[in-house]
Amino acid sequence: MEGTIRCEANYVPLTPITFLERSATVYRDRASIIYGDVHYTWGETLLRCKRLASALSHLGVSRGDVVAALAPNIPAMYELHFGVPMAGAVLCTLNTRHDSAMISVLLNHSEAKIIFVDYQFLQVAHGAIDIMSKKRTTKLPLVVLIPECDNGSSPTTSCYLSASSSSFEYESLLSTGQLENFEVIRPKDEWDPISLNYTSGTTSNPKGVIYSHRGAFLNSIAAVLLNEMNSMPVYLWCVPMFHCNGWCLTWGVAAQGGTNICQRNVTAKGIFDSIHRHKVTHMGGAPTVLNMIINAPASDMRPLPGKVSVMTGGAPPPPQILFKMEELGFSVSHSYGLTETYGPGTICTWKPEWDSLPRDSQARIKSRQGVQHLGMEVVDVKDPNTLKSVPPDAKTIGEVMFRGNTVMNGYLKDVKETQAAFNGGWFRTGDLGVKHPDGYIELKDRSKDIIISGGENISSIEVESVLYSHPSVHEAAIVARPDDHWGETPCAFIKLKDGCDVTIEEIVGFVRGRLPHYMAPRTIVFEDDLPKTSTGKVQKFVLREKAKAMGSLSKKKSISKL
Repeated sequence: MEGTIRCEANYVPLTPITFLERSATVYRDRASIIYGDVHYTWGETLLRCKRLASALSHLGVSRGDVVAALAPNIPAMYELHFGVPMAGAVLCTLNTRHDSAMISVLLNHSEAKIIFVDYQFLQVAHGAIDIMSKKRTTKLPLVVLIPECDNGSSPTTSCYLSASSSSFEYESLLSTGQLENFEVIRPKDEWDPISLNYTSGTTSNPKGVIYSHRGAFLNSIAAVLLNEMNSMPVYLWCVPMFHCNGWCLTWGVAAQGGTNICQRNVTAKGIFDSIHRHKVTHMGGAPTVLNMIINAPASDMRPLPGKVSVMTGGAPPPPQILFKMEELGFSVSHSYGLTETYGPGTICTWKPEWDSLPRDSQARIKSRQGVQHLGMEVVDVKDPNTLKSVPPDAKTIGEVMFRGNTVMNGYLKDVKETQAAFNGGWFRTGDLGVKHPDGYIELKDRSKDIIISGGENISSIEVESVLYSHPSVHEAAIVARPDDHWGETPCAFIKLKDGCDVTIEEIVGFVRGRLPHYMAPRTIVFEDDLPKTSTGKVQKFVLREKAKAMGSLSKKKSISKL
């Protein structure tokens, strides 16, 4: 339109870095981070993040370089979410449940220049670097160790430092940062990458999901809105910050000048104590965390000082969990998304007219995946071949697809997979669902056979490949079985080779020796044969029904041969 002009006065690339800068002015003396006896204000957090960015620049980190982190929900992990992008770099947060072999694969694939490692995971990181050094496939990353800031330095930290001349300690590194001559490196283009998050791909084909400054900015705002956060919320960290950057609330809490209550380990006692002590207003977590809360011993529970809003995602929370959470004073909202959508992409927005429905009906509605949040343009259920929307009859199944500014840039170094994911101009989730007459979507199955256990994605293909490598296994298939504690757990259907015999314990031990323990099947069923199609493919839908018919697996039950 005539008379308009795009310039620095009216166009600045969006970036969540601005959230921290604003809060350091508006909420300068208010608490930003609390971790045990460690307290920081927003003014202090800004200075610490700037020093971190300056120190990274002095170590040779420049625009576009990858900086990895292997740490729990501690202050350093939070500061890295701002300090790394302030240096123009890309933050790659690694799953703390991974073993050395997987960490080595991800470090190699991401070409991380530096890895920040919490002392608790030093052995894992050291093992990963040893594997990389033997393969000599890439330059080894520099190690920065994070000691326990609440209780002083760990002895293992100092031992490791003395054994590795290329290592630094976190606080010492920050002290080298300069504030006088350092300028925050801002994105040239808001589509520039800000973080790299790995999905649960197999060790031979990890998928690195690239987030942009723009997407992170918008999804952070959306996360604040869908969590109904007013200014100065008090957020208890139960969602791992390594998972989709804490559902983008690492940045979102800063946008509202909130207080981040960090905790190394998530326990029911720790949750209740933190809520009572700090007057927590918001938290999040997988249904596993909710289950932990409602089943806490009476001695660990405390009355809530006020309403606590809880965002949950992953497997839909069972009705009984929702009922008990509400009885305790929590308000639960259900969201759905993927790593590729920066975490939550939908929210089951509650309508007042549902308040009069029976509790069971309310729970069924609440467990739906709902509608897109304000940062996402649209979510739809479509025929994957014609891309036509399925009728809103709550019966016709199609593939859930997203379109919007909070969808990933793509997969790192994998153009083929990126093109396949965006085929037809939509992000194809691979999840199957239906659309209700009111437009709310509901998942029915996962075409990729991903099992969501305690908020963690487990690839059935990866577990099956390990089972097939056992000398006594002829055929194997992994499906999800309902679980009272984890939401879902892997259930293995196995056909043994003729003349072979093996115990359940041997099978589980075999898998645990090759994969993280949470990926090992909790239930094993030995079959004479597995159901197959005419082309020889295992009919997993038949096995899913069998697993479902077994009922929910209680945490009190042991692995059993059925």
